[in-house]
Amino acid sequence: MIFRERMDVAKAKEIFLSEIKGMEKTETLETIASVGRVLSMTVLAPRNVPHYRRSAMDGFAVRSVDIIGASPTNPVILQVSDDVMEGTCKPVSTGDYVPDTADAVLMVEDTIMIGDMIEVRAQVHPGKNVGEIGEDVRKNEIIFNKGHLLRPCDVAVLASLGIKEVAVYEKPIVAIIPTGNDLLPLPQDDVPPPGKTLDINSPMIGKYVEMWGGTPRYCDIVPEDETLIEKAIRSNLDADMIVVSGGTSVGDRDYVPAVVEKLGQKLAHGVGLSPGKPTALGVAKGVPILCMPGYPAAGLVALFVFAKPGLRKAGNIPHIPETSIKAILSGKIMSREGYLSYARVVLENMFAHPLMTAGAGILSSIAKADGFVIIPENVEGCEEGSEVDVVLIE
Repeated sequence: MIFRERMDVAKAKEIFLSEIKGMEKTETLETIASVGRVLSMTVLAPRNVPHYRRSAMDGFAVRSVDIIGASPTNPVILQVSDDVMEGTCKPVSTGDYVPDTADAVLMVEDTIMIGDMIEVRAQVHPGKNVGEIGEDVRKNEIIFNKGHLLRPCDVAVLASLGIKEVAVYEKPIVAIIPTGNDLLPLPQDDVPPPGKTLDINSPMIGKYVEMWGGTPRYCDIVPEDETLIEKAIRSNLDADMIVVSGGTSVGDRDYVPAVVEKLGQKLAHGVGLSPGKPTALGVAKGVPILCMPGYPAAGLVALFVFAKPGLRKAGNIPHIPETSIKAILSGKIMSREGYLSYARVVLENMFAHPLMTAGAGILSSIAKADGFVIIPENVEGCEEGSEVDVVLIE
Protein backbone atom coordinates (compact mmCIF):
# COMPACT_ATOMS: atom_id res chain seq x y z
CA MET A 1 0.00 0.00 0.00
CA ILE A 2 1.74 3.16 -1.20
CA PHE A 3 0.58 6.69 -0.43
CA ARG A 4 2.15 9.68 -2.10
CA GLU A 5 1.94 11.56 1.18
CA ARG A 6 1.43 10.60 4.80
CA MET A 7 0.17 13.39 6.99
CA ASP A 8 0.99 13.70 10.66
CA VAL A 9 -2.05 12.74 12.79
CA ALA A 10 -2.04 15.95 14.84
CA LYS A 11 -1.90 18.07 11.69
CA ALA A 12 -4.62 16.04 9.99
CA LYS A 13 -6.88 16.37 13.03
CA GLU A 14 -6.25 20.12 13.25
CA ILE A 15 -7.15 20.62 9.58
CA PHE A 16 -10.23 18.41 9.85
CA LEU A 17 -11.55 20.13 12.99
CA SER A 18 -10.96 23.57 11.49
CA GLU A 19 -13.59 22.72 8.86
CA ILE A 20 -16.23 21.87 11.47
CA LYS A 21 -18.60 24.49 12.83
CA GLY A 22 -20.70 24.13 15.96
CA MET A 23 -24.44 23.52 15.70
CA GLU A 24 -26.69 26.57 15.62
CA LYS A 25 -30.01 24.72 15.45
CA THR A 26 -31.74 24.32 18.80
CA GLU A 27 -34.75 22.59 20.27
CA THR A 28 -36.71 22.68 23.52
CA LEU A 29 -36.87 19.56 25.66
CA GLU A 30 -38.54 18.55 28.89
CA THR A 31 -35.94 18.96 31.60
CA ILE A 32 -36.20 15.33 32.67
CA ALA A 33 -35.29 14.24 29.10
CA SER A 34 -32.30 16.56 28.70
CA VAL A 35 -29.53 14.44 30.24
CA GLY A 36 -26.52 14.34 27.93
CA ARG A 37 -27.63 17.41 25.96
CA VAL A 38 -25.87 20.77 25.67
CA LEU A 39 -27.58 23.97 26.79
CA SER A 40 -28.02 26.54 24.03
CA MET A 41 -28.68 29.37 26.47
CA THR A 42 -27.71 30.39 29.99
CA VAL A 43 -30.14 29.27 32.70
CA LEU A 44 -31.02 31.64 35.55
CA ALA A 45 -32.71 30.61 38.78
CA PRO A 46 -36.38 31.62 38.71
CA ARG A 47 -36.63 31.43 42.51
CA ASN A 48 -34.70 30.98 45.72
CA VAL A 49 -33.69 27.56 46.99
CA PRO A 50 -34.76 27.01 49.66
CA HIS A 51 -37.67 29.39 49.29
CA TYR A 52 -38.38 29.21 53.04
CA ARG A 53 -36.34 28.94 56.23
CA ARG A 54 -35.87 25.21 56.72
CA SER A 55 -34.52 22.96 59.40
CA ALA A 56 -31.24 21.16 58.72
CA MET A 57 -31.80 18.72 61.59
CA ASP A 58 -34.44 16.73 63.44
CA GLY A 59 -35.07 18.59 66.67
CA PHE A 60 -36.78 21.69 68.02
CA ALA A 61 -37.08 25.22 66.67
CA VAL A 62 -36.05 27.55 69.49
CA ARG A 63 -35.08 31.08 70.42
CA SER A 64 -31.36 30.83 71.12
CA VAL A 65 -31.63 33.50 73.81
CA ASP A 66 -33.87 31.15 75.84
CA ILE A 67 -31.21 28.44 76.22
CA ILE A 68 -28.03 30.43 76.80
CA GLY A 69 -25.75 28.47 79.14
CA ALA A 70 -27.69 25.20 78.84
CA SER A 71 -25.58 22.09 79.52
CA PRO A 72 -25.98 18.55 80.93
CA THR A 73 -25.22 19.93 84.39
CA ASN A 74 -27.29 23.07 83.91
CA PRO A 75 -30.29 22.10 81.75
CA VAL A 76 -33.00 24.51 80.67
CA ILE A 77 -36.66 23.52 80.53
CA LEU A 78 -38.83 24.54 77.53
CA GLN A 79 -42.51 23.96 76.83
CA VAL A 80 -43.26 22.04 73.61
CA SER A 81 -45.75 24.05 71.57
CA ASP A 82 -47.04 24.73 68.06
CA ASP A 83 -45.54 28.21 68.31
CA VAL A 84 -42.12 29.49 69.27
CA MET A 85 -42.29 32.19 71.91
CA GLU A 86 -40.38 32.99 75.08
CA GLY A 87 -39.97 29.68 76.93
CA THR A 88 -41.47 27.48 74.19
CA CYS A 89 -40.16 25.37 71.31
CA LYS A 90 -41.64 23.59 68.28
CA PRO A 91 -40.75 20.07 67.06
CA VAL A 92 -39.30 20.06 63.52
CA SER A 93 -37.91 17.44 61.17
CA THR A 94 -35.17 17.91 58.60
CA GLY A 95 -36.52 20.12 55.82
CA ASP A 96 -39.44 21.48 57.86
CA TYR A 97 -40.37 25.15 57.90
CA VAL A 98 -38.77 27.08 60.78
CA PRO A 99 -41.06 29.77 62.21
CA ASP A 100 -39.89 33.37 61.91
CA THR A 101 -39.96 33.69 65.70
CA ALA A 102 -37.24 30.99 65.98
CA ASP A 103 -33.62 31.68 65.12
CA ALA A 104 -32.09 28.20 65.63
CA VAL A 105 -32.80 24.48 65.68
CA LEU A 106 -31.72 22.39 68.64
CA MET A 107 -30.79 18.78 67.76
CA VAL A 108 -33.02 16.15 69.30
CA GLU A 109 -29.89 14.42 70.65
CA ASP A 110 -29.33 17.40 72.97
CA THR A 111 -32.72 17.09 74.62
CA ILE A 112 -34.65 14.79 76.97
CA MET A 113 -38.47 14.62 76.68
CA ILE A 114 -40.34 15.05 79.91
CA GLY A 115 -44.04 14.83 79.13
CA ASP A 116 -44.93 17.89 77.09
CA MET A 117 -41.68 19.59 78.00
CA ILE A 118 -38.02 19.12 77.04
CA GLU A 119 -34.88 19.34 79.07
CA VAL A 120 -32.33 21.25 76.98
CA ARG A 121 -28.75 20.09 77.58
CA ALA A 122 -26.86 22.27 75.07
CA GLN A 123 -26.94 25.86 73.86
CA VAL A 124 -27.05 26.98 70.22
CA HIS A 125 -26.09 30.22 68.54
CA PRO A 126 -28.43 32.18 66.23
CA GLY A 127 -28.74 30.52 62.81
CA LYS A 128 -27.59 27.12 64.01
CA ASN A 129 -29.07 24.26 61.93
CA VAL A 130 -31.29 26.65 59.96
CA GLY A 131 -31.09 26.88 56.17
CA GLU A 132 -31.88 30.45 55.23
CA ILE A 133 -33.88 31.50 52.16
CA GLY A 134 -31.66 31.33 49.06
CA GLU A 135 -28.89 29.49 50.92
CA ASP A 136 -28.43 26.98 48.06
CA VAL A 137 -29.50 29.13 45.10
CA ARG A 138 -30.53 32.76 44.88
CA LYS A 139 -33.14 34.03 42.45
CA ASN A 140 -31.62 35.21 39.11
CA GLU A 141 -28.33 33.51 39.94
CA ILE A 142 -26.66 31.79 36.96
CA ILE A 143 -27.25 28.06 37.34
CA PHE A 144 -25.59 26.81 34.14
CA ASN A 145 -23.93 28.70 31.34
CA LYS A 146 -24.63 28.24 27.66
CA GLY A 147 -22.67 25.23 26.39
CA HIS A 148 -23.01 23.22 29.60
CA LEU A 149 -23.38 19.46 29.16
CA LEU A 150 -26.27 18.37 31.35
CA ARG A 151 -25.70 15.51 33.80
CA PRO A 152 -28.33 13.71 35.89
CA CYS A 153 -27.41 15.81 38.94
CA ASP A 154 -27.82 18.98 36.84
CA VAL A 155 -31.29 17.92 35.76
CA ALA A 156 -32.17 17.40 39.44
CA VAL A 157 -31.10 20.98 40.21
CA LEU A 158 -33.18 22.34 37.34
CA ALA A 159 -36.19 20.31 38.44
CA SER A 160 -35.82 21.58 42.01
CA LEU A 161 -36.14 25.11 40.63
CA GLY A 162 -39.37 24.27 38.85
CA ILE A 163 -37.76 24.53 35.40
CA LYS A 164 -39.81 22.20 33.23
CA GLU A 165 -38.13 22.83 29.86
CA VAL A 166 -34.67 23.78 28.62
CA ALA A 167 -33.28 24.93 25.28
CA VAL A 168 -30.53 22.68 23.92
CA TYR A 169 -28.57 22.29 20.71
CA GLU A 170 -29.89 19.73 18.28
CA LYS A 171 -27.83 16.57 17.93
CA PRO A 172 -25.54 16.49 14.88
CA ILE A 173 -26.75 14.08 12.20
CA VAL A 174 -24.04 11.70 10.97
CA ALA A 175 -24.67 9.89 7.70
CA ILE A 176 -23.04 6.44 7.62
CA ILE A 177 -22.27 5.15 4.13
CA PRO A 178 -20.84 1.60 3.90
CA THR A 179 -19.10 0.69 0.63
CA GLY A 180 -17.90 -2.61 -0.80
CA ASN A 181 -18.93 -5.33 -3.25
CA ASP A 182 -18.32 -7.95 -0.56
CA LEU A 183 -20.71 -6.50 2.03
CA LEU A 184 -24.07 -7.95 3.05
CA PRO A 185 -26.57 -6.04 5.21
CA LEU A 186 -27.44 -7.12 8.74
CA PRO A 187 -29.13 -9.25 9.89
CA GLN A 188 -28.41 -12.47 7.98
CA ASP A 189 -29.69 -15.85 9.11
CA ASP A 190 -27.25 -17.83 7.00
CA VAL A 191 -23.46 -17.86 7.00
CA PRO A 192 -22.27 -15.53 4.21
CA PRO A 193 -20.85 -17.32 1.17
CA PRO A 194 -17.08 -17.23 0.57
CA GLY A 195 -15.95 -13.76 -0.44
CA LYS A 196 -18.84 -12.05 1.33
CA THR A 197 -18.89 -10.43 4.75
CA LEU A 198 -21.45 -8.72 6.97
CA ASP A 199 -21.59 -4.95 7.31
CA ILE A 200 -20.57 -4.75 10.94
CA ASN A 201 -19.03 -1.30 10.65
CA SER A 202 -22.34 0.53 10.25
CA PRO A 203 -23.79 -0.51 13.64
CA MET A 204 -20.40 0.07 15.31
CA ILE A 205 -20.19 3.58 13.87
CA GLY A 206 -23.82 4.30 14.66
CA LYS A 207 -23.63 3.27 18.29
CA TYR A 208 -20.51 5.36 18.85
CA VAL A 209 -22.23 8.31 17.19
CA GLU A 210 -25.09 7.94 19.67
CA MET A 211 -22.66 7.57 22.57
CA TRP A 212 -20.77 10.70 21.53
CA GLY A 213 -23.88 12.86 21.24
CA GLY A 214 -24.99 12.51 17.63
CA THR A 215 -27.81 10.92 15.66
CA PRO A 216 -26.82 8.24 13.12
CA ARG A 217 -28.39 8.07 9.68
CA TYR A 218 -27.89 4.58 8.28
CA CYS A 219 -27.49 4.34 4.51
CA ASP A 220 -27.68 1.35 2.18
CA ILE A 221 -24.51 -0.45 1.16
CA VAL A 222 -22.94 1.18 -1.91
CA PRO A 223 -21.09 -1.01 -4.45
CA GLU A 224 -17.57 -0.14 -5.56
CA ASP A 225 -18.77 2.17 -8.29
CA GLU A 226 -17.55 5.76 -8.54
CA THR A 227 -20.87 7.10 -9.79
CA LEU A 228 -22.90 5.36 -7.08
CA ILE A 229 -20.51 6.49 -4.34
CA GLU A 230 -20.77 10.07 -5.58
CA LYS A 231 -24.56 9.82 -5.62
CA ALA A 232 -24.63 8.47 -2.05
CA ILE A 233 -22.42 11.26 -0.71
CA ARG A 234 -24.32 13.96 -2.63
CA SER A 235 -27.64 12.75 -1.24
CA ASN A 236 -26.32 13.09 2.33
CA LEU A 237 -24.81 16.56 2.14
CA ASP A 238 -27.69 17.75 4.32
CA ALA A 239 -26.13 15.85 7.25
CA ASP A 240 -23.75 17.50 9.73
CA MET A 241 -21.04 14.90 9.13
CA ILE A 242 -20.53 11.96 6.79
CA VAL A 243 -18.62 8.79 7.62
CA VAL A 244 -17.80 6.56 4.66
CA SER A 245 -16.63 3.05 5.52
CA GLY A 246 -14.32 1.28 3.08
CA GLY A 247 -12.84 2.18 -0.29
CA THR A 248 -10.15 4.45 1.16
CA SER A 249 -6.95 2.68 0.14
CA VAL A 250 -5.03 3.09 -3.13
CA GLY A 251 -6.41 0.14 -5.09
CA ASP A 252 -8.07 0.35 -8.48
CA ARG A 253 -11.54 0.26 -6.90
CA ASP A 254 -10.86 2.57 -3.94
CA TYR A 255 -12.86 5.48 -5.33
CA VAL A 256 -13.93 7.25 -2.14
CA PRO A 257 -11.07 9.79 -1.68
CA ALA A 258 -11.26 10.79 -5.35
CA VAL A 259 -15.02 11.28 -5.13
CA VAL A 260 -14.62 13.48 -2.06
CA GLU A 261 -12.04 15.57 -3.89
CA LYS A 262 -14.41 15.90 -6.86
CA LEU A 263 -17.28 17.05 -4.66
CA GLY A 264 -15.26 19.42 -2.48
CA GLN A 265 -11.80 19.27 -0.98
CA LYS A 266 -9.66 16.34 0.07
CA LEU A 267 -7.86 17.44 3.22
CA ALA A 268 -5.74 14.34 3.75
CA HIS A 269 -5.35 10.82 2.38
CA GLY A 270 -2.93 8.62 4.25
CA VAL A 271 -2.15 9.53 7.87
CA GLY A 272 0.52 8.40 10.28
CA LEU A 273 -1.91 6.23 12.22
CA SER A 274 -1.51 2.54 13.03
CA PRO A 275 -3.88 0.93 12.39
CA GLY A 276 -5.71 3.41 10.18
CA LYS A 277 -3.14 4.60 7.64
CA PRO A 278 -5.61 4.64 4.68
CA THR A 279 -7.88 7.15 6.44
CA ALA A 280 -8.94 10.07 4.26
CA LEU A 281 -10.47 13.36 5.36
CA GLY A 282 -12.39 15.90 3.35
CA VAL A 283 -15.14 18.48 3.19
CA ALA A 284 -17.90 19.10 0.66
CA LYS A 285 -20.32 22.03 0.81
CA GLY A 286 -19.30 22.64 4.42
CA VAL A 287 -19.94 19.03 5.48
CA PRO A 288 -16.91 17.24 7.02
CA ILE A 289 -16.32 13.77 5.62
CA LEU A 290 -14.37 11.00 7.35
CA CYS A 291 -13.38 8.18 5.00
CA MET A 292 -12.37 5.36 7.32
CA PRO A 293 -10.81 2.03 6.41
CA GLY A 294 -13.20 -0.87 6.06
CA TYR A 295 -11.14 -3.11 8.34
CA PRO A 296 -12.87 -2.95 11.75
CA ALA A 297 -9.87 -2.31 14.01
CA ALA A 298 -8.46 0.38 11.71
CA GLY A 299 -11.91 1.90 11.35
CA LEU A 300 -12.42 1.99 15.10
CA VAL A 301 -9.15 3.86 15.63
CA ALA A 302 -10.06 6.36 12.90
CA LEU A 303 -13.39 6.93 14.64
CA PHE A 304 -11.72 7.62 17.98
CA VAL A 305 -9.09 9.93 16.51
CA PHE A 306 -11.21 11.95 14.06
CA ALA A 307 -14.97 11.30 14.37
CA LYS A 308 -15.20 11.66 18.13
CA PRO A 309 -13.61 15.12 18.44
CA GLY A 310 -15.30 16.18 15.21
CA LEU A 311 -18.72 15.16 16.44
CA ARG A 312 -18.20 16.87 19.78
CA LYS A 313 -17.20 20.10 18.06
CA ALA A 314 -20.20 19.91 15.75
CA GLY A 315 -22.51 19.37 18.73
CA ASN A 316 -20.92 22.13 20.87
CA ILE A 317 -20.12 19.41 23.41
CA PRO A 318 -17.43 20.49 25.90
CA HIS A 319 -14.17 18.57 26.00
CA ILE A 320 -14.31 15.42 28.11
CA PRO A 321 -10.92 13.88 28.95
CA GLU A 322 -10.42 10.27 27.93
CA THR A 323 -10.80 7.73 30.71
CA SER A 324 -7.45 6.06 31.30
CA ILE A 325 -5.70 4.02 33.97
CA LYS A 326 -2.08 3.13 34.60
CA ALA A 327 -0.96 -0.47 34.17
CA ILE A 328 2.20 -2.54 33.79
CA LEU A 329 2.83 -4.17 30.41
CA SER A 330 3.09 -7.94 30.60
CA GLY A 331 4.75 -8.13 27.20
CA LYS A 332 6.54 -5.96 24.68
CA ILE A 333 4.55 -3.88 22.19
CA MET A 334 6.09 -3.16 18.80
CA SER A 335 5.32 0.00 16.86
CA ARG A 336 6.58 1.83 13.78
CA GLU A 337 8.43 5.09 14.20
CA GLY A 338 6.58 7.87 12.45
CA TYR A 339 3.15 6.40 13.24
CA LEU A 340 0.84 7.14 16.15
CA SER A 341 0.10 3.57 17.21
CA TYR A 342 -2.99 2.28 19.01
CA ALA A 343 -2.11 -1.07 20.55
CA ARG A 344 -4.98 -3.15 21.93
CA VAL A 345 -4.56 -4.58 25.44
CA VAL A 346 -6.51 -6.61 27.98
CA LEU A 347 -6.48 -5.44 31.60
CA GLU A 348 -6.08 -7.89 34.46
CA ASN A 349 -5.55 -6.49 37.92
CA MET A 350 -2.85 -3.86 37.30
CA PHE A 351 -1.36 -5.53 34.23
CA ALA A 352 -1.97 -4.81 30.54
CA HIS A 353 -1.66 -7.84 28.27
CA PRO A 354 -1.01 -6.97 24.61
CA LEU A 355 -3.38 -8.43 22.04
CA MET A 356 -2.87 -8.49 18.30
CA THR A 357 -0.89 -5.29 17.77
CA ALA A 358 -0.72 -5.65 14.00
CA GLY A 359 -3.57 -6.42 11.66
CA ALA A 360 -6.22 -3.83 10.97
CA GLY A 361 -8.94 -6.39 10.33
CA ILE A 362 -8.62 -8.52 13.45
CA LEU A 363 -12.19 -8.19 14.70
CA SER A 364 -11.82 -10.40 17.76
CA SER A 365 -9.14 -8.14 19.22
CA ILE A 366 -11.65 -5.29 19.40
CA ALA A 367 -14.14 -7.30 21.45
CA LYS A 368 -11.43 -8.74 23.70
CA ALA A 369 -9.60 -5.46 24.29
CA ASP A 370 -10.26 -3.26 27.31
CA GLY A 371 -8.32 -0.32 25.94
CA PHE A 372 -5.50 1.11 23.89
CA VAL A 373 -1.90 1.91 24.70
CA ILE A 374 -1.19 4.95 22.52
CA ILE A 375 2.43 5.04 21.41
CA PRO A 376 3.75 8.38 20.08
CA GLU A 377 5.26 8.67 16.60
CA ASN A 378 8.78 9.21 17.92
CA VAL A 379 8.80 6.06 20.08
CA GLU A 380 9.56 2.55 18.87
CA GLY A 381 7.37 0.33 21.02
CA CYS A 382 7.03 -0.21 24.75
CA GLU A 383 9.08 -2.66 26.76
CA GLU A 384 7.70 -5.40 28.96
CA GLY A 385 7.39 -4.22 32.56
CA SER A 386 7.02 -0.54 31.67
CA GLU A 387 4.20 1.53 33.12
CA VAL A 388 1.72 2.71 30.50
CA ASP A 389 -1.51 4.68 30.30
CA VAL A 390 -4.37 2.56 28.99
CA VAL A 391 -7.14 4.56 27.34
CA LEU A 392 -10.31 2.58 27.97
CA ILE A 393 -12.48 1.61 25.01
CA GLU A 394 -15.96 2.95 25.68
